[in-house]
Amino acid sequence: MTVIGFVGLGHMGGPMAANLVTAGHRVLGYDLAPAARDQAAAAGVEIAESARAAAEPADAVITMLQSGTQVIGLYTDALLPAAGAGTLFVDCSTIDVADAKTAAALAVNAGHLAVDAPVSGGVAGAVAGTLTFMVGGPDAAVAAAEPLL
Repeated sequence: MTVIGFVGLGHMGGPMAANLVTAGHRVLGYDLAPAARDQAAAAGVEIAESARAAAEPADAVITMLQSGTQVIGLYTDALLPAAGAGTLFVDCSTIDVADAKTAAALAVNAGHLAVDAPVSGGVAGAVAGTLTFMVGGPDAAVAAAEPLL
């Protein structure tokens, strides 16, 4: 069982996290919105006290956020400092290329693996587990992310 920290449990992230639970992973989730946390908890996601707490025990950290600024800020302030060496970072947020490259570089420079993996398929695809992931990153990181995606 992989331990996954999942930050961003909204319309897309919540169902994605729930599907990971269904697949047999331990998912520690966090979102700023109480309603998103409650819905994820009802689907079997363990709710962490913070984004940092979701990342600390994780083998992989998945983010599904609204902007590159949020991803970079969260990586810098909470996730990267909390994660154990070699943690896999998978950003599924739809953000601009420059921000995606910055986030990945931050993770790699901190000693982690990183892939950019935005999705297509909308909320229905997230719920059904049929999203299409457009994955970019070094071969080893992509191979590590593939079983989760």
